[in-house]
Amino acid sequence: MFTKDIGIDLGTANTIIYMSGRGIIIREPSVVAVNTHTANTKYVGRAAKEVIGRTPGSIVAVQPVKDGVIANFEKATIMLQEFIRKALRGHMFTRARVIICIPTGVTPLERRAVKEAAEQAGAKRVIIVEEPMAAAIGAGLPTTEPTGCMIVDIGGGTSEVAVISMGGIIASKSIRCAGTEMDEAIISHLKRKFNLLIGERTAEEIKLEIGSAFPVGDDGTMEIKGRNLLTGLPENINITSAEIREALAEPLARIVDAVKYTLEQTPPELAADIIEQGITLCGGGALLRGIDRLLAHETGLPVYVSQYPLDCVAEGTGKILADMDKYRDALTEDVEYY
Repeated sequence: MFTKDIGIDLGTANTIIYMSGRGIIIREPSVVAVNTHTANTKYVGRAAKEVIGRTPGSIVAVQPVKDGVIANFEKATIMLQEFIRKALRGHMFTRARVIICIPTGVTPLERRAVKEAAEQAGAKRVIIVEEPMAAAIGAGLPTTEPTGCMIVDIGGGTSEVAVISMGGIIASKSIRCAGTEMDEAIISHLKRKFNLLIGERTAEEIKLEIGSAFPVGDDGTMEIKGRNLLTGLPENINITSAEIREALAEPLARIVDAVKYTLEQTPPELAADIIEQGITLCGGGALLRGIDRLLAHETGLPVYVSQYPLDCVAEGTGKILADMDKYRDALTEDVEYY
């Protein structure tokens, strides 16, 4: 009988699974490829992402998680089942504790959907924890101490901003604007300014290669391939980092506003702690060049990118599983029976 506890960072873009005693064991895109003729699932995770845009019309990519919450219950369950099966490698999954993260401010219905999907995937006991809390714990912030710390988790579908003290979230803001919104902004900008249509994968590649939130020295350039909307023919253009900064200005402004709003809601004593300790960034969006400098410029506070920004939430679930008593106040429900 296999009773290892696992933590799940169920993200819009990627799902990361942490197993007690082994660390992070699964890191896969949150994508399912479905055959529209039979409604059967064809590929899951990395295999599904690799075939996006390269398959016949009968196979379409589905993202079961949108804006940090489950949008397609059936496909989310299948995806979790497949990831858990890979994680356990044939062992029976029974009576294991599962911690799964959700954005702050989700509805009771969305919370229940996440819990039921994990139960349908084989978990017997599911504990819900709010994503910024898990991220702060994973980033090594002093969440249980009587001091204020601030975390900004920029994921694929949501950006979570929270001020934490004494094991609880004091002030927070969750916005459905993050990595996916940045990709869409790049697509719209190129369509509007250059009449060039590109796909989501290309937009993500542009963001990673030459994207920036703040001028960071020499601007890079990149050759982009797409379809000219006027002629209908394939076309190549060269684009600069400055162009992409212009494209990203609106989604980045929304993230900055969320940070400022959270700071405005923070009690003065804790605000003083944040002036000293600064703001910690994590999530995939924290890898965007210059985003720490942009937030520092806009808030006047020191801003740091965590050492492993992509893993903070999953690592946080692992730390909670390892010491449930210490982080009991971080959980959203009573766990006495565990």
